[in-house]
Amino acid sequence: MLRSMYSGVSGMRSYQTKMDVIGNNIANVGTTAFKSSAAQFQDLLSETLSTAQAPIEDGLGGINAKQVGLGVSVGKISTIMSNGALQPTGRDLDFALEGSGFFIVSDNPKPDGAFEYKYTRDGSFQRDSNGTLTMGGGLSVMGISSITLEGDPAEAVHDTGGLSSIADAEKFSAIIIPDKLDPQGELVSFTIDGTGKIKARYSEAGEDLEIGQVAVARFVNPGGLEKMGGNTYAASQNSGEAAFGTSGIDGFGIIRKGYLEMSNVDLANEFTEMIITSRSYQANSRTITTSDEMLQELLNLKR
Repeated sequence: MLRSMYSGVSGMRSYQTKMDVIGNNIANVGTTAFKSSAAQFQDLLSETLSTAQAPIEDGLGGINAKQVGLGVSVGKISTIMSNGALQPTGRDLDFALEGSGFFIVSDNPKPDGAFEYKYTRDGSFQRDSNGTLTMGGGLSVMGISSITLEGDPAEAVHDTGGLSSIADAEKFSAIIIPDKLDPQGELVSFTIDGTGKIKARYSEAGEDLEIGQVAVARFVNPGGLEKMGGNTYAASQNSGEAAFGTSGIDGFGIIRKGYLEMSNVDLANEFTEMIITSRSYQANSRTITTSDEMLQELLNLKR
C-alpha cells in the first residue's frame, strides 16, 4: 500500500509538470514563431518480488518475474520544431523563414571582438537610430555587411570592395542600413530579397548598392536547441554546431518578405491534452486516498 501511495505522488508530480508545459504552450499561442513543447513520461524502477525461472526439463514450465512498479517520471520535454503558418503583414521589415533555417542575432560584441550568437525564427525586425537591423529585444541581426560605423558620433562608411561569401566569412557583423552614406547621399529606399541580400538606393548614387546579406543557420538536431527567452535559442551539446549559409539553397529555408511565422501551437490538441492531464491527476490523487483508506482499515483491526 505504501508503494501505491508513492506511485500516486510521482504521478501527480509528473502531471503537474505536464500541465506546466501545456499552460506555456497555450500562453504562447499568439507568440511569433513560437515552437510548442510536449512532455513525455517513462516508468520508474520496478521492485522485483521474485526473479524469472527457466522451464525444468520434463517438469514445471517457466515462471515470469514478479515486479511492482514504483511510479512514473518525466522522461523528456521535446520541442516541436514544425513550421507555423505564415501570416501576411505587408511590412517591409517583417520576414518569415519557410523551411528549417534560423536567423542569427547577437548582443553587443565581447571585448575581443567576438559575438555570442543566438538563433531565432522571429523575423519582426526594425532599424535603430544608427540604421542597425535589430529584432524586438534589441539584438542585432547578423550577416555580412559592407557598412561600418566609425567616429563619434558614428558615421557610416561604405567598403567599396563588395560583399564576400557568407560561407567564407570568418565571423559575421551586424547588418547596417544607414540613412546617410557619404558620398552617396541620403537613403531613398532599400530591399531585401529571398536570399537575404540587401540593396539600397541613395540620392547621389548612380545605381543600387549591395550593402549586406542576412546570414542563416541550420542544425542537425534543431530540437536540441535551448530556449533562451525573447524568441531566441542557443546551441547545445545535442543540437550540433551551427552550419551557416544563405537562404534559398542547401536546406537553409527561404526568406519571405512581408510575412511572419505564427506559433505552431495546436489549440485543439492542447485542450485535449489538458483534459487528459486533469483526469490523470485526479486518478493519481484517488490512488493516494484509496491507499490511505486501506491503511485506516488495517489500523482499525486492533480495535
